[in-house]
Amino acid sequence: MNTPDTSSQPTSRLKEVPSVSIAVIFHSNYGHTRRVAEAIVEGARQQLPDTQAKAVDVYEVDWDYLDQADLLVFGSAVYMGSVTAEFKTFMDETSKRWYNRKWEGKWAAGFANSGGLSGDKLAVLQQINLYCMQHGMNWIGLPLMPTGHESTDLNRLSSFLGLMTQSLDGPPEQTPGKGDIDTAIWFGDHLAKTIIKHQPSE
Repeated sequence: MNTPDTSSQPTSRLKEVPSVSIAVIFHSNYGHTRRVAEAIVEGARQQLPDTQAKAVDVYEVDWDYLDQADLLVFGSAVYMGSVTAEFKTFMDETSKRWYNRKWEGKWAAGFANSGGLSGDKLAVLQQINLYCMQHGMNWIGLPLMPTGHESTDLNRLSSFLGLMTQSLDGPPEQTPGKGDIDTAIWFGDHLAKTIIKHQPSE
């Protein structure tokens, strides 16, 4: 039996594994914001190996992973119109990296979760965006037109600066609802595609 000779086949047919990586940094008191972070990671893993897209709790920060990651996604629940105290502590802990321009040139994105339909999530996204601008990072928004405004719709809150999700009074397995989680997955997939598209050529 003759074995086909594949040595001359173009290497472009072989799927190359992207060399980029994503860290989704979050704080979550009750698990709802964690669920959103994990959904973003799930979306990113549609394009990247599991080891190249990770959720990072602010209580268990892997600084080495963050420093080498190409994209940092920051997310927090909304408390009193701001990120949580725990997330702000994380932000402040990066001051030496800010001073040394450690994260300058990285990609960045953000998400905010609250119980209210509005819940001042825009203020938190703006706060995260300004933080990333302080670091000299490149912001990626959410370029997804809303499919409607029902609980199952994508980008139902019509947010373009970043991802907005709503968690009602219930366990994180039930809320945020399907539309918001599906939007988070879409967002993660979009973020991964974006940095793959713009990864430096070797």
